[in-house]
Amino acid sequence: MFGFVKALAADSVAVVGGSAAAGAAEGTAAGAAGAAAGGAGGIVAMIGSMLPMILVIALLYFVMIRPQRKKEKELKAQIDAMQVGDKVVTIGGICGKVSRIKDDYVFIETGNVGTPNEKSVLKFERSAIKAVETIHDA
Repeated sequence: MFGFVKALAADSVAVVGGSAAAGAAEGTAAGAAGAAAGGAGGIVAMIGSMLPMILVIALLYFVMIRPQRKKEKELKAQIDAMQVGDKVVTIGGICGKVSRIKDDYVFIETGNVGTPNEKSVLKFERSAIKAVETIHDA
């Protein structure tokens, strides 16, 4: 089908231009100028149509993604600096005091069980800590 369209376009150029050679040369020059103008206008139109989407993505980055990464970085620094005696809150909502830290695990004292000497101690991974209230001096 595309071959038929090309042949039809070539015939119409020859009829309009007069002679076949002159018509082909004029048609080629006009086609090149039209393609150049259309290419430049096409790029501007493409950028103009994509600009709102680019602005929305940039806005989402500065409003949502960047502050979230900053919070995560601060929490990671707090968890790395956590020491025995600090008060913490887990992602499950359990509040307590750090009684021991071993590798990737944190042992949290949550309260008394029965007598005042018996303390309830729970074992959590460091990644399960949501907030740290630092008690120690830096």
